Amino acid sequence: MNRTGKILLITALVAVVGMAFRVSWNALRDIANAVGADATAATLYPFVVDGLMALALVATLVLAGQDRTFALRVLGTYTLASLVLNYVHGLVPELHGRTVDWGRLADWDPANWALVLLATSLPVGSIYFGSDLVAKVLHHRPAPIVPPSMNAEESTEIVSNRSTADLAESTREPVAVNRVAMPTPVPVGFLKSAMPLKPVRTIEPTPVASVEPRAVAAESTRPRRATGRVPDVARSPRPKRTPDELLDEARTATADWPDTKLTAEGIRLAVHTSPKNARTLREALRAERAEAVA
Repeated sequence: MNRTGKILLITALVAVVGMAFRVSWNALRDIANAVGADATAATLYPFVVDGLMALALVATLVLAGQDRTFALRVLGTYTLASLVLNYVHGLVPELHGRTVDWGRLADWDPANWALVLLATSLPVGSIYFGSDLVAKVLHHRPAPIVPPSMNAEESTEIVSNRSTADLAESTREPVAVNRVAMPTPVPVGFLKSAMPLKPVRTIEPTPVASVEPRAVAAESTRPRRATGRVPDVARSPRPKRTPDELLDEARTATADWPDTKLTAEGIRLAVHTSPKNARTLREALRAERAEAVA
């Protein structure tokens, strides 16, 4: 529906409600005269009953949970009370000409007592219930609307845009090298001391061609998981910041951002921090904005 159609619909609704209030105002004014109200009080009596109905309707649209249930009960009670008084006004013709005795709304005494009690208690109930509803509306804080798919999209962006410094580097496996054992030369002095009576011929070590070590490719059945600490080369040269410093930088960077743009990914890119810190900063900034609005 376009804007013109909405305006016409609201105008028609206001007109219908106004005419219905005028019809009910006539009946409630005569009821007020019958229970002893003066001319001014009888004129204001319909606003006490039907006015509280309008207030309870507005509170129903604003409140939630148990407070909304309470507002619905007040709306239903005063609607039923107004209906009963209008019904009595139609059954007793004497009320139209103000010829009925004070305090006499029905011929049967128990019914008359109940109707008089109902008519006289509605103004007092309007004071109590109206004040309670206004207090509940003023202290009501609406819950922020969060799209259901926000967490899934945010997690996808974090995984796809994760920086290299946040990823752990896997430790390489040691490369096996085949080495050739070299013969140990025989010490000449040891032989002379062990057998001094016999001449000992000096034994020269046989030269053996040295074999250079060869690198053999390591065999791996499956890739190993990322273990160990991140090497210093992969770490960011920027010094580590405290949570308060991060919050100050995020608050300055997002000062002119709207609430819809205040996401963890945007904060992470703005202050260059980890996804975990970005989510913490997002919740802190949203809480500060909610307190400022309240």
